Amino acid sequence: MPLDVYLNIVASGLLTGLVYGLAALGLSVIFGVVRVVNFAHGEMMVAGMYGAVLLFAAFGLDPVLSAPLVAAVLFAFGYALQRGLVNRFVERPEHMQFILLLGVATILLNALLMIFGPDSRGVHVDYAFDAVEIGPLMLDAVRVHAGIGAVVVAAALFAFFRYSRTGKAIRACADNPLGARVVGLNLDGLYAFTFGIGAAVVGIAGTLMTLIVEVRPQAAPEYTLLSFIIVIVGGLGSLPGALLGGVLIGVTEALAGFLLVPSMKTLVSYAVLILILLLRPQGLLGRRS
Repeated sequence: MPLDVYLNIVASGLLTGLVYGLAALGLSVIFGVVRVVNFAHGEMMVAGMYGAVLLFAAFGLDPVLSAPLVAAVLFAFGYALQRGLVNRFVERPEHMQFILLLGVATILLNALLMIFGPDSRGVHVDYAFDAVEIGPLMLDAVRVHAGIGAVVVAAALFAFFRYSRTGKAIRACADNPLGARVVGLNLDGLYAFTFGIGAAVVGIAGTLMTLIVEVRPQAAPEYTLLSFIIVIVGGLGSLPGALLGGVLIGVTEALAGFLLVPSMKTLVSYAVLILILLLRPQGLLGRRS
């Protein structure tokens, strides 16, 4: 095969991996601060995808433009969920947190099935069959839009945590919860705000993903599992690691789908996970505890 073919496959996988990484960022943010594993993560992503589908069907709104609206709704949902329910379980044993969020995931999944049914739905934007030519690369326009959107949102998230006062307060809560409470920070409120941010980010990832694939409720557990693989590969609690892990998984899936068969993509993702756990258990950019 010519080298150009492999370059195009890698570039396509990289763009898809950026969206994967953005979805995993939401999971990493919540775990890194609240120390709660959000097992309803994939269901929130699928809810964001359906939000983009509904806005496109009703108003013809491009998923990239509908992302802020979907993010606002999911932020409110995540904030209310954490403030009203999850905060009561933060100090409880991990198995109780697991059962709680697994129950939330089950409720969301069945609600999506009741509302939208089991059939796949998608959006068909005007540039669905357009291509962007960059030197030897011929990239799908939808993947380029999705990848650029993911980079912009990830950069905004990094800037928020690094430069804003609220972001610095959230980082303080993550580093030393007791010290943060001693100096007067409202941990419950900041935890709820963080959960809302995580839900909003995965909602945006869902809207961008509708440019690439169709949505169905049954895919929610797959997205949850994929996000877990990415954050473990990148390093639990590491935001750059989540983005890097998403890119790595996206590229390996693209290459596996081309060199082997498309059904082998998931197998290769697990192989990468096992390899990382053997060679670097803390993940690519994670720190040993």
